[in-house]
Amino acid sequence: MTLTDNFVTYEAFGAICDGVTDDLPAICAAHEYANARGLPVRTRRDAIYHLGRQALTAIIATETDWNTSRFTIDDTAVDDHKAPLFAVRSLLGPVEVQIDRLVRDQRQVAARPAQDCHVLVENAHKRLYIRRGLNQNNGDPQHDCFILRRDGSIEGDIDWDYDAITRIEARPIDETPLHISGGIFTTFANRMEQPVGYNYWARNIVITRSNTEIDGLTHYVIGETAVGHPYRGFLSAEQCANITFRNCFATAHKIYSTIGAAGLPVNMGSYDLHANNVVNFQMFNCRMNHILDRTHWGVIATNFCKNILLEDCTLSRMDTHMGVSGTYTFRRCTLGHMGLNAIGRGVLTVEDSTLYGNAFISFRSDYGSTWEGDVFIRNCRWTPACGETVWPYIFNVRNDGTHDFGYPCTMPSEITIHGLFIDDSNHPDDYSGPYLFTDPDVGQAEIESLPPVEERPFPYGLCQQVRVRGLTTASGKKPQLSLNGEIQKSTVVVEEE
Repeated sequence: MTLTDNFVTYEAFGAICDGVTDDLPAICAAHEYANARGLPVRTRRDAIYHLGRQALTAIIATETDWNTSRFTIDDTAVDDHKAPLFAVRSLLGPVEVQIDRLVRDQRQVAARPAQDCHVLVENAHKRLYIRRGLNQNNGDPQHDCFILRRDGSIEGDIDWDYDAITRIEARPIDETPLHISGGIFTTFANRMEQPVGYNYWARNIVITRSNTEIDGLTHYVIGETAVGHPYRGFLSAEQCANITFRNCFATAHKIYSTIGAAGLPVNMGSYDLHANNVVNFQMFNCRMNHILDRTHWGVIATNFCKNILLEDCTLSRMDTHMGVSGTYTFRRCTLGHMGLNAIGRGVLTVEDSTLYGNAFISFRSDYGSTWEGDVFIRNCRWTPACGETVWPYIFNVRNDGTHDFGYPCTMPSEITIHGLFIDDSNHPDDYSGPYLFTDPDVGQAEIESLPPVEERPFPYGLCQQVRVRGLTTASGKKPQLSLNGEIQKSTVVVEEE
């Protein structure tokens, strides 16, 4: 096949596309040629490309249409399991930006970059997200990501005060959106054996170019056995802004276990979708099968993101692992057995959605069950624990005030529920109705050993007000506040007509 002046093909660089021969060298060469000339890449609709075991990464910087082409990824034997298969990158190099200090929610700086940039700042002298539990650790360096405009304005709430900035990275944001569409990828899962610790796999598509949309990509995972190690995420967006996943199909991974940091067995999280340090992350009509299958891990994790929006998605879970700030919004979504998980600050909104998690919203206890801001629930339906026999708790919180997570922890200050149906028809015999909150003292420490609330070194801020209208249950029983006496004393419940 010959080259054209309009687009680049993999076959023009030697791809055999028989599903057996390693086509990755040809794919890398094709994208290198396209990037140098600003040409789009198109694949043959009926082709089957094999992405072999070599540690090669195809750099994508131009429009790419994979349409209905198939890609085979055999992870049973590879040269480097951490090497991505594709990297979606900007051709613009990093720039220098001078910022010496920042304060929380700062909206303007003196720096004036030549074009808008995604900026990451870090203060290595402070550590946050000091994790508790079986995967305990000593936290991450304090850092933030945001968009810095040409006029020095900031988009993306600054979460922390910085009396010093020890690291700063500024990456220009391409003004032209980049679209990558189609493609049916099948991964034959790894069979790695490592009994202690995590060893994450990549063999994926890593996106670091801002203003990028992935549309219509399908990823299957097959061949999982009794042993294996987790994946970081087949679609993984990192340190960029304005990222959209649209009409994509993802696959959950089988749950494997290892010996965690506490020296005890722990399940390993393995993801098909992932986002780290992304400002403005959106998912539209992204779907998967078997969202109630408890033998498979939740399909997505995010960390340190600003402004997340999901619309019309069907997923086994959504999680802001180490925080989100700004807005965290769900519209017309269905979330399966691992539900909706949240840590961060800002406004959390769930509307016109159906959830199946153990709690309607679980505020992650390993990071302090903290949400600094408000929560809105509108016209939603919840089947607790996928319909198993349980006593429902709408909000899961766990923080006994004895652990330093690196930051003050608090429940949402105000919660508004306008329309929520709880299918609690499968409940225990002594059931008296759902609770709004779990008891935050039930968790890591034994209740008998806890000091009085006023003597705990890291007090947990409690919810101030819950406004309720149109909360109904299949059992006909009314909701209760909490078994925790402090919550009962501090939280006002306002029932609206």
